[in-house]
Amino acid sequence: MDREAIALRNRAMTEAFHRSPLKHQVRSAMLTIASKVPIASIGGKRYNRTLVIRPDHLGDVLLSTPAIRALKAALPEQEIHALVGPWSAEVMAAYPEIETVLTLDFPGFSRRPKVNWRSPYELAFEASRQLRRIGYDSAIIMRPDHWWGALVAQLAGIPRRIGYDLPDVAPFLTNTVSYQREHSVIQNLRLVEPLGVTFDRNDTQLTFPIDPVDDLYVSGYLEEWRIQGTSRLICIHTGAGTTVKQWPEAKWVSVADTLAEQLEASIILTGSDHELPTARRIAGQMKQPSIVMAGDTRVGQLAALFKRSKLVLGADSGPLHLAAAVGTPTVSLFGPADPVEFGPWGSSEKHLVLTSDIACRPCRVLDWSGDDLAYHPCVRDINVARVLEAGRRAFQASEGR
Repeated sequence: MDREAIALRNRAMTEAFHRSPLKHQVRSAMLTIASKVPIASIGGKRYNRTLVIRPDHLGDVLLSTPAIRALKAALPEQEIHALVGPWSAEVMAAYPEIETVLTLDFPGFSRRPKVNWRSPYELAFEASRQLRRIGYDSAIIMRPDHWWGALVAQLAGIPRRIGYDLPDVAPFLTNTVSYQREHSVIQNLRLVEPLGVTFDRNDTQLTFPIDPVDDLYVSGYLEEWRIQGTSRLICIHTGAGTTVKQWPEAKWVSVADTLAEQLEASIILTGSDHELPTARRIAGQMKQPSIVMAGDTRVGQLAALFKRSKLVLGADSGPLHLAAAVGTPTVSLFGPADPVEFGPWGSSEKHLVLTSDIACRPCRVLDWSGDDLAYHPCVRDINVARVLEAGRRAFQASEGR
C-alpha cells in the first residue's frame, strides 16, 4: 500500500476512532442528568484554597506548572493543592508554589484493572468526601476531557469549578473556558484567567527546580563512570509510552555513534525500568562507548542529569519536556501527537521538532494497538540524516547557554 492510500485509510480510521461509541453516548446522557442533582456546597466559608486536578503523567503535568506558578504569583495568599496520580507526585512536590500534593489512583490512568462498572463512581464518591473535609474555594480541571475529575469536584461541593467547555465536562463546571488547539502551556494558563490571573505568552517560562541532593547523586554516578564535570554529555531517551511513537533501535544506534564521534561527546541512554532492555540493546550495538542509566533515575535525578547535558534527543515523551524545563536543547521526534499542542516549550532554535509529511499526521491517536504497525509509519519515516542535522544544530545552541 502506498503512502497516499495509507493516509486515506488512517484518516478514515481516525474519524471512526474519535466518534463516540453508543456506550459513551449513553454515559454522556447519564452524566448530564447527574450534573443536575443538587449537591450541598461548602460555600459560606473562605478557605483561600484552590485544588488543581491533573491525572496525567510527566509531560502533561510539567506543562501545567507555568499556570500554577502564575496563579500563585497573582494570588500569593491562595493555598494551592494538587490532586495527581502517585506517578506524578514527585513532579508536583518539586514546586514550592504547591503547598500540598494529594494522590489518587485515577480510573483510566492507573494500571490497576477496573473491578466493575461501578468502581470509578464509588471512588469518585470516596474521593469527594475526603476533599470536602479539607475544603476548597475553587477547583481547576486541567485535563481537557476529564469529566471524572469535574464530577469529583462537584460532589466535593467546591463552589467554583473551572475547566473546558467540552460536552462531558462542562455540565459539572461553574466556569467554562473555550477549548482551542494551541500549546498546552497556553491552554493551562487560560484556565487560571477566571481567577484573575493575567499572563504574557512571550514571558512564560517552563522550569523545574533542581534538588541539590539529586545533583549530588548524578555527580557520584558520573564519577563512577569516570566522566569529568567538563565532559560533553548527550542524553538519548528512546522510550515513548506506546509502540507507534517509537523510533527504530537501529536508527538510534547510528545517531548515537555518529554524534559521539563528531561532537566528542559521551552518550547516556536514559529511560524507565521497563525501557532498560531497549537501552541495553542499543548500547550493545554501538561502536562508541555509552552509559546506560535507564532505570537508575527518579524524575529529580533525571532533571539534574539533563541540566548537565549539552543535548537531549528522543521520541515525543515526558522526559523531553523535563529537558526543556531545565534549559537543555532538545530534538524531539513526533508522530501521532500534534507538536503545536505538545511540542517542547521554548525557543525553536533550541528545541527542534521533527515530523513526517505523511498526510494523516497528526491523527492524535496515541495507541494503535491491534493494528499493523506498518500502517503507521509517521515516526519511522524520519530518517537518520534529519536527526543528525537537528542534533548538531541543537548542540550548537547549547554552547550559548
